[in-house]
Amino acid sequence: MLLAVDALLILLAFMAVRRQIVVPLRDLSTHCRELAGGNYSTRFEVSNQDEIGQLAKVFNESAWRIGSLVDRIEQDRSSLERAESMFRGIAENSMVGVYIAHKGRFIYVNAKMAEMFGYTRDEMVAEVPSSIVFSEASSEEVGETSARERLLGNVPGLWVERKGRRRDGTLIEVEIFGSLMSLNGDLVTIGIALDITRRKEVEAQARLAMLVHRHSSEAMVVTDPAGRLISVNPAFTKITGYQSEEVIGKRLSVLSSGRHDANFYQDMWHAIRTTGSWEGDIWNRRKNGEIYAERLTVNTSYDDDGIPRYRIGLFSDITKQKEADAFIWRQANYDHLTGLPNRQFFHDRLEKEMQRSDVTGRPLALVYLDLDDFKELNDTLGHSTGDKLLAQAAERLSSCVRSTDTVARLGGDEFVFILGGLADLEVVDRICELVMERLAEPFLLDGEQTVISASMGITFYPIDGESIKGLLQNADLAMYSAKGRGKRQMARFMPSMQVHMAMRRELGRDLVVALREQQFDLAYQPIIELASGRIDKVECLARWRHPQKGMISPVVFVPFAEDSGLIDQIGEWVFRKATRQVAQWRRIVPGLQASVNVSPAQFLGKAMCPREWLEHLSGLDMAGTHVVVEITERLLMNADSEISRKLIAFRDAGVQVALDDFGTGYSSMSYLKRFDIDYIKIDQSFIRNLAPGSEDLVLCEAMIVMAHRLGLQVVAEGVETLAQRDLLLAAGCDFAQGYLFSRPVDGERFEALLREGHIAAATMSRQSSNTGRFDQRT
Repeated sequence: MLLAVDALLILLAFMAVRRQIVVPLRDLSTHCRELAGGNYSTRFEVSNQDEIGQLAKVFNESAWRIGSLVDRIEQDRSSLERAESMFRGIAENSMVGVYIAHKGRFIYVNAKMAEMFGYTRDEMVAEVPSSIVFSEASSEEVGETSARERLLGNVPGLWVERKGRRRDGTLIEVEIFGSLMSLNGDLVTIGIALDITRRKEVEAQARLAMLVHRHSSEAMVVTDPAGRLISVNPAFTKITGYQSEEVIGKRLSVLSSGRHDANFYQDMWHAIRTTGSWEGDIWNRRKNGEIYAERLTVNTSYDDDGIPRYRIGLFSDITKQKEADAFIWRQANYDHLTGLPNRQFFHDRLEKEMQRSDVTGRPLALVYLDLDDFKELNDTLGHSTGDKLLAQAAERLSSCVRSTDTVARLGGDEFVFILGGLADLEVVDRICELVMERLAEPFLLDGEQTVISASMGITFYPIDGESIKGLLQNADLAMYSAKGRGKRQMARFMPSMQVHMAMRRELGRDLVVALREQQFDLAYQPIIELASGRIDKVECLARWRHPQKGMISPVVFVPFAEDSGLIDQIGEWVFRKATRQVAQWRRIVPGLQASVNVSPAQFLGKAMCPREWLEHLSGLDMAGTHVVVEITERLLMNADSEISRKLIAFRDAGVQVALDDFGTGYSSMSYLKRFDIDYIKIDQSFIRNLAPGSEDLVLCEAMIVMAHRLGLQVVAEGVETLAQRDLLLAAGCDFAQGYLFSRPVDGERFEALLREGHIAAATMSRQSSNTGRFDQRT
């Protein structure tokens, strides 16, 4: 029983031990395995307060701490993963280069970094040292060399600007932001790199712009979109006189000169608002009130939305240039003597008036005016006096027209009027009559009064012509038609004038052919010594025998030959043929003189050379005394140094000079005294009506007496009757020529006259009875 009790007690003790120790320890072992398996929430629950209870408490606390630690570790790991994900997300999508470098090698670069330097990402990480990329800034310079100092000094990072070298060797400007961090116990550099090449260029341009702004000679202004000044440069102050503080915040209208109307500024601002720019010349006023011209350029700066941000204006002072341009323009377009528009400006005005006439349907008149005998007056009074007369005449002409009309000077004494917008053509007549009246008023020149007149030709557009050239030709033709009627005349253009001009052109062509085909010949008219009746001289006269038109009078072709310049060739031919012929006739009459007409145009030209003429005479065994040169008063009135030189050369060689048509011009005694004239030839207009007691006889007697007292001899032209011859002989006239003695005849007939020795009175009587009155010049 005791054994059974002992066994029971032992069993009870065993069961108590098992419940109190073995089972808890087994449970603890199970929880330990769960904890080791990662179940950090497992708990060991016991109610005992003994060692097992203490062990359970320690287990539970340790399990909680381990669970908390694991939670924190998990949280940190999640945070790290999120941070890494964020870093990569930012780095991979960044617009700047991102890199991580360690010991001079890249361990990470983003796509932008690789693109910036022209590599692939793998190449930069595997092959490219950072010192090659940052050619002037090694990786140490951007963090590693002074890393500890920077970290100890709590410096968060480094900023530096360096040059970067791309794969192709080109350099770029790079801005680098770098920081140091510890990675697995090693210090690495993490940074970003920004390509600032363009920014550097912009900054350089901005610095340059600032230098230009400060030192430019051009004024520069910046305004807001409404035109209020924000900034001005020193040149603005220099040009306008305003300091910056005086104008900032004000509009540029502070400079307005008042020369431009509101429409000008409206158009300018319309262009600025619609196109953003404007350029042009503008007149403004300086602070001191002085008006000046500026060349202004306005441009607009816009923001990213296309909204105007600033207006930028540049201008320079072009006042002197404007003045110079105005001077040059006036010199180019106005006559310096009269102040009237010149030929070029006249053409511009006429073209515009013709266009206006086309629009309005109203005709315009072109009036061509030429002063009568101005050249003779100019040569007589002197060129300076002539210039004064032209200037005064221009003032009078301008006072006769309307404000809308134009008076221009084409040159010399030629003026033109443009009379536009004619509702009534009689306006032209009234203006022309007023011009005639004003010009007829005496001119006071250097204390002396002078009277002039003018000839005027009138043509209308579009009635008479449709081109400037045609109108000028028509007006010129009308003016010459007026001159043909005498002084102080007006003529309107008529189509028949063009026919006359066409005939002149045809005459010109025929003259050229006549010279080439030798259609000219000479006629010879004897000049008789009245006292003896013998032939003393022979006037050699040119004749043109046209193959279709027959004989053409010198009155027709000589004036045209003078105008065209062909007179030089004709005159040269006449002189040489006449002298060769007279050289032969001098074997019959040794004292015979050849009298040759020389045109003023020949003297004015360069073709006639006295030396060559004298050499020609010498070759014919003739002296200068064997030739008489017949000239007109017109030549002496126009005599310049060249004409005087030629006349003196003839005089020195013994060539005698006869003044033809004496009495029809100015008949100035000054010409006879100034030039060594040997003969005067009384014009046939005084001989034609010569009769006892007539005025013509009185005039002839006066001219003969005057000539003799001056040592000159007298030739009477156009003597047709014995009565005329006898009156002239009684008055003391030395020589005569005319149909009474002989018509102009050919060489064979004249030689027969020479062989007769003299022209007897009986012969004269027979000739006079059968002779009409003809112009001896023909």
